Amino acid sequence: MSEAAQTLDGWYCLHDFRSIDWSSWKLLSNDERQAAINEFFGLLEKWTVTENAEQGSHALYSIVGQKADFMMMILRPTMEELNEIELEFNKTKLAEFTLPTYSYVSVVELSNYLAGESNEDPYQNPHVRSRLYPKLPQSKYSCFYPMDKRRQGNDNWYMLTMEERRNMMRSHGLIGRSYAGKVKQIITGSVGFDDYEWGVTLFSDDVLQFKKLVYEMRFDEVSARYGEFGSFFVGNLLDSGKLQNFFEIN
Repeated sequence: MSEAAQTLDGWYCLHDFRSIDWSSWKLLSNDERQAAINEFFGLLEKWTVTENAEQGSHALYSIVGQKADFMMMILRPTMEELNEIELEFNKTKLAEFTLPTYSYVSVVELSNYLAGESNEDPYQNPHVRSRLYPKLPQSKYSCFYPMDKRRQGNDNWYMLTMEERRNMMRSHGLIGRSYAGKVKQIITGSVGFDDYEWGVTLFSDDVLQFKKLVYEMRFDEVSARYGEFGSFFVGNLLDSGKLQNFFEIN
């Protein structure tokens, strides 16, 4: 049996994708719509208090294309808190006019493929902690996709030795590091939590960097031979200044 990679696990993560029933939303009066928007803003204020206390983080993006209208990405210390947030949103007036289109449940993860030997408790390392418990960037663009490692015939990632996997992941990681300062990447593990094994969330102020990074990685053996990808979702930041306009009907 091949040696399993060990992981460091941080905050739990929910990607919640929604479409809006615009036809029904338009039937509300301006006052009714604004009351629903204000209730949602109140929910966001609670999330911001949690973020400022470094007990979680969140980001909202308007999704381009027909897969969804917007995405809420939420990080929290426990799975119970993610469930509570999901329920609290579902009980708002605004949620009555949204349709869930996709969701993804995972946990922020670092593997031991690239970790060096150390007697130090990694959870006490400030650099490691910043990656396991990140404050989500307010970058202009976000890209999310789930992925698996292939398990077919001679292309079975899980039958490779730890040394083979570590060498390939080292090469794979060098590509990602070459985009430092251009793209921030958050890897979340979802084995036993959702349909794929990982979720990848990318943030950048230049949307073309997503295309360049993913395309370059496709030529690396880890992706070219062993990668299986789900749907891609790309979106524009919905900050507080844009949210009002997003929901308004002129």
